[in-house]
Amino acid sequence: MSENMDNLVLEHLRALRSDIQTLRTEMHFEFKDVKHRLSTLEVAMSSVKRDQAETMADYARQQMSIDHVVERIQLIERRLELIS
Repeated sequence: MSENMDNLVLEHLRALRSDIQTLRTEMHFEFKDVKHRLSTLEVAMSSVKRDQAETMADYARQQMSIDHVVERIQLIERRLELIS
C-alpha cells in the first residue's frame, strides 16, 4: 500500500513538473511577444515625438515670418505716417 502511495505521489509530482515546464515555455513565448510589442510601441512613440518636434519647428518658422511681416507693416505705417 505504501509503495502504491509513493508511486501515486511521484506520478503527481511528474505531472506537476510537466505542467510547470509547459507553463514556462508558454510564458517565455508570451514574454518574447510582449517585449517585441513594447519595442514597437517605443519606436512609434519616438516617431510621434519627432513629428511633434518638427511641428514645433514649423510653428517657430511661421512665427518668425509673421513677426517679420508685422515689422514691415509697422515700418510702412510709420513712413506713411498712419501711426504716431
